[in-house]
Amino acid sequence: MSLTKAEIIKSLTDQNGYTKAQAIEILEVLIEIMKSTLASGDDILVSGFGKFSVHNKAQRKGRNPATGETLMLDARKVVTFKGSGKLRARINS
Repeated sequence: MSLTKAEIIKSLTDQNGYTKAQAIEILEVLIEIMKSTLASGDDILVSGFGKFSVHNKAQRKGRNPATGETLMLDARKVVTFKGSGKLRARINS
């Protein structure tokens, strides 16, 4: 099961007393801040939760599984997440 934006909005309204419109605005602004920060190449560190980082992946050889054809995959940037020790401890308890 995945946590959806709708469920986050519901939690904000139920647990914090925000209106639905306020909760939507808060979530959308937060997501936009995260997108623009990562797009600029900066990391996002949320203390007690983890770190989102942008990493460069070099060009590499790949294979089309349907045809078996070998091809070169372009270099690209990927976002990675590393959970904090507190998060890992909570998940494993």
